Amino acid sequence: MEQKNIEDNRDNPLGILPVNRLLIKFAVPSIIAMLVSALYNIVDQFFIGRSVGNLGNAATNIAFPLSITCIAIALLFGIGGASSFNLSMGAGDNKAAAYYIGNAATMLFALGTLLSIFTQVFMAQLMEFFGSPSDVMDYAVEYTRITSIGFPFLIFTTGGGHLIRADGSPAMTMACNMAGAVINTILDAIFVFGFKMGMAGAALATIIGQVISAIMVLVYLFNYKTVDLKAVHLKPQRKYISKILSLGAAPFSNQVAMMVVQIVMNKSLKHYGSLSVYGETVPVACVGIITKVNQVFFSFLIGISQGLQPIASFNYGAKKYVRVKNVYMRAIFYGAVLSVTAFIMFQVFPGNIIAVFGDGSDEYFRFAINYFRIFLFFTFINFMQPVTSNFFTAIGKPKRGIFLSLTRQIIFLLPLLIILPFVMGIDGIMYAGPVADCMAGIASIIMVSAELKNPEYNSR
Repeated sequence: MEQKNIEDNRDNPLGILPVNRLLIKFAVPSIIAMLVSALYNIVDQFFIGRSVGNLGNAATNIAFPLSITCIAIALLFGIGGASSFNLSMGAGDNKAAAYYIGNAATMLFALGTLLSIFTQVFMAQLMEFFGSPSDVMDYAVEYTRITSIGFPFLIFTTGGGHLIRADGSPAMTMACNMAGAVINTILDAIFVFGFKMGMAGAALATIIGQVISAIMVLVYLFNYKTVDLKAVHLKPQRKYISKILSLGAAPFSNQVAMMVVQIVMNKSLKHYGSLSVYGETVPVACVGIITKVNQVFFSFLIGISQGLQPIASFNYGAKKYVRVKNVYMRAIFYGAVLSVTAFIMFQVFPGNIIAVFGDGSDEYFRFAINYFRIFLFFTFINFMQPVTSNFFTAIGKPKRGIFLSLTRQIIFLLPLLIILPFVMGIDGIMYAGPVADCMAGIASIIMVSAELKNPEYNSR
């Protein structure tokens, strides 16, 4: 039976079709899905900024570490489950593949529910820990009290999208995410501008969109194409969860690192802002907007890296190493083009971008423009770290992926955020970003160069 599965999988399009064609097929829907996910935050930021103002924008930034936590859990079991599934399919082990999908789906919703309960119980303590200024606290609690109800659905949708993509249906992943985002946008306009519901309206619109998307994901998973997913596959088993955790650890670690950095960033902005002409709230509000704009750019890079995953995983499992190298190099090329484009936009049009999200004082715009240009200066090299980290995860080398995922946020950026402000004040926070970006890019180049020198990647 195993030999038959191997023979059948030799005809899998992932191992036959041109890698560039496959990458476009998988990456474009992934990019759109990630953009749609980012739009949840951007749309809320727009409507809140236009109706509530700077305090509302600051509140969404205070709550942002919880959104990052949701994405971390989603990637842990989404990418981990998808990578395990594709590696098993490439090796001809179709039986185990079904358990990876089922176990991942169960854990996504279960952990989302636990996170929701934890947030509701410790709401005020969390907002204070995340660095909320006193005049922002009520807005942050009001917004998060509602959005946390949707955590199980957000995590299930985001992680489930990776499981759907692993089944060869990237367009369906895109559709699930897009449906929720469109609903969120329409309801934001109705609740915030029409019914004047403010923070609560934006939060309610968000969770309604997430519930609709989660239902679409659930329906697809029980109509999976490549394996017959049954109830028995949903029961968590240690051996499958262990493999999922090992392969999902790199993107999970990257998100956890982002969360830690975001918390330290908020606290630093609050403290050093109070010692500057900007005050406590202006830096927190500005960085909240810029972070979410940068998230839109990273949606392209993460989408490319996610599009790479099933192709690299399957071909590595099938021992087609030249195809693995080719798809990585193509992903790097597209990432470089996008990164240079984003760099030009961030350097030339920072004032225009920040103005989209509402008015502010002269200090508000001065800080925002400086932060855009300085903190994001090395945007043109930022494609290396996420693509390369996910590449190592996709080929079953999670330790290298984990290390790379930690380079920018934990190994480089976090110490710089603590050290530089002692010397430079709030400007030190700005300069920590480009230094960390540059060093993470160099580390990625060194590690992937060593990997691709292995003879199997160059044999014909």
